[in-house]
Amino acid sequence: MNHFDFTSFPRAGFRRRFGSWVYDVLIAIAVYMVAGAMGFLLMYIGLYFGLFDMQGYDHFSDTIMHTFWLKWSNELWKAAWVSYFFIYFWAKSGQTLGMKAWRLRLQNTDGSLISKTTGLKRLIPTLLGLGNIAVIFDRKNKLSLQDRLTGTEVVTLSLEANRGRL
Repeated sequence: MNHFDFTSFPRAGFRRRFGSWVYDVLIAIAVYMVAGAMGFLLMYIGLYFGLFDMQGYDHFSDTIMHTFWLKWSNELWKAAWVSYFFIYFWAKSGQTLGMKAWRLRLQNTDGSLISKTTGLKRLIPTLLGLGNIAVIFDRKNKLSLQDRLTGTEVVTLSLEANRGRL
């Protein structure tokens, strides 16, 4: 296995980040949908075992949509799985699937992988990808809002450095 000095790679510009974002949004939607199906199944099991009732609604989906604690626990469940997707890959390899396709790597400025805590801190200022717009206005440093707030950077890898598993 080759070892690279990840501090030597240039920071990624907006277009490459945007391309990666498009890929990752599609994957995040799929994760959200699968998590939603799992959440629906778990809630239905709760209904089956009498943990709650239909609350006067004819369809179970109406019960979920009109019951505050069911609706918001379901939404939090799905958001947690999408968040986990990003944090897991960022901390494990520095690359989500979209980032891998666009040869991007998220890292600390010293070239090391970020921690899960840092990944969690990046989520909110990322603003569903809008934090990357800062890169357009910062052509010199190419740092997004989330990069600046967490002391991280996104670099463009060479083809050789991008090989390997996620």
